[in-house]
Amino acid sequence: MRYEAVLFDCDGVLVDSEPITNGVLRDMLEEIGWALTPAECMRLFIGKAVKDEAALIESNTGRPVSEEWLAAFRARRNERLEREVQPVRGALAAASQLHDRLQGRIACASGADRFKVELQLRRCGLWPYFEGRVFSGHELPRSKPAPDVYLAAAAALGVPPARCAVVEDTVTGVTAGVAAGATVYGYSPPGAGHDGPAALRAAGAITIFDDLARLPALLGCHAGLDPASI
Repeated sequence: MRYEAVLFDCDGVLVDSEPITNGVLRDMLEEIGWALTPAECMRLFIGKAVKDEAALIESNTGRPVSEEWLAAFRARRNERLEREVQPVRGALAAASQLHDRLQGRIACASGADRFKVELQLRRCGLWPYFEGRVFSGHELPRSKPAPDVYLAAAAALGVPPARCAVVEDTVTGVTAGVAAGATVYGYSPPGAGHDGPAALRAAGAITIFDDLARLPALLGCHAGLDPASI
């Protein structure tokens, strides 16, 4: 295999959470005076931590983004995720195969808070493949698009970033992976919640794909397979 470790984003890559999270955010923003369509909310906030967008929210609502408001957002978001979130199609099989092939050297490196990431992985049956290898941008000096969370994940696995593949579905995440020195694969299926192929390529993704079932082959898990030919 051409990589020694694979680092996954969480939201939109492993779990189908973006419509749920953005739906809660859209509702709460409307409650404080900023009405957005679901598509507008996705465009503005996809791939970003809400706390990092406080200035944008404040400029459009005239209200401060308090710790109490953020806590209420997280509570409403988590309640809906606990009830509704599902794994992305193909994520379980891809994680299982890569976990076995790389002897556990896969990780989940997310810009979200740890509680949310772990809740989703457990709810979606992905926890056995990522237990002990979850990294949150909330716990580092900078979140995505800075490379910190991917650098932390690579260091914990004992693999140089240049020998890591990163799987991302947003420009913010691709930018973080490229800045870390990893090779980034852009996941861009049809539908809302993901950035488009052209945007991911422009940010530095070397390959764009739309089916997680293809990921192990794209990464060169099958003997004799040239990933560039797929």
